Amino acid sequence: MEFLTDPVAWWIDPFTSNIFMRRALYAGLLVVLTTSVVGTWVVLRGMSFLGDALAHGVLPGIALAFIIGVDTTIGAFVAAIAMVWGINMIRSHSPLPEDTSIGVLFVGFLALAVAIMSSSSGAYVGDLNRFLFGSVTGVDAGDLRRQAIAAVISVGGVVVFYRAFLVMTFDHAQAQVLGLRPRLAHGVLLVLLAISIIASFEAVGNLLVFAFLIAPPATAVLLVRRVPRIMVAAAAVGTVSVVVGLLASYHYDTAAGATMALATVVVFMAVLTVKATLSAFGVHRGHSHAAAAG
Repeated sequence: MEFLTDPVAWWIDPFTSNIFMRRALYAGLLVVLTTSVVGTWVVLRGMSFLGDALAHGVLPGIALAFIIGVDTTIGAFVAAIAMVWGINMIRSHSPLPEDTSIGVLFVGFLALAVAIMSSSSGAYVGDLNRFLFGSVTGVDAGDLRRQAIAAVISVGGVVVFYRAFLVMTFDHAQAQVLGLRPRLAHGVLLVLLAISIIASFEAVGNLLVFAFLIAPPATAVLLVRRVPRIMVAAAAVGTVSVVVGLLASYHYDTAAGATMALATVVVFMAVLTVKATLSAFGVHRGHSHAAAAG
């Protein structure tokens, strides 16, 4: 219970006395900013499967980048764009539903990543655990700059296309009537989703970034209704999860990225439980009043 008995040592000292913890905090907050504004639309539009597929879809790009000796961010971006293009192509040229095209490419890209990593060349790709599960305590100034650029692009893109995203989320036909070009807006959203995943995978890992894309916005949807408030609430939930997760990993020697991701899910479940309990109490109280009136 040191976090209660000695709050300064538990909550403050790790950040003031360790530069790697401060950098991890900055990286985590940038992840939260990027994923909250994009993840809100992912949750509202029911694109969670796409987000998961895209998070896994960057793996072959990362593996190839390792083999040929280029920046893994470039490899991840190329793979993500290829997957976005493939999804749009299948949607445009086949009668198959979108989740089928996503599933086909998901399996294909994941299988390609496994094939590359299991090949003789893939034996020299180095430590892929960092990109699968993140290394938030190992980020440097260059990583933070890339994350900051991605955060600016993500927030700027959401601001510019906010009206188009909003209308097409609730009425695709109306968006077309208003000349908001929903197909273009959908493509932009996919690109922003790819950027948020790529910018975050070095900090929390591409297998865990999905938690930040989904859990904080989903928690926010339980608490507020208007889209801007959902984004702000998602960022707040993500911030709490980053701080608590980092400190828990520091004090209990657990994986930082996984602990932060777990914190987002714990917060979601806690909010859902409280909301369900209050709702049940309200229904029970309503029945009691009805019975008393009868």
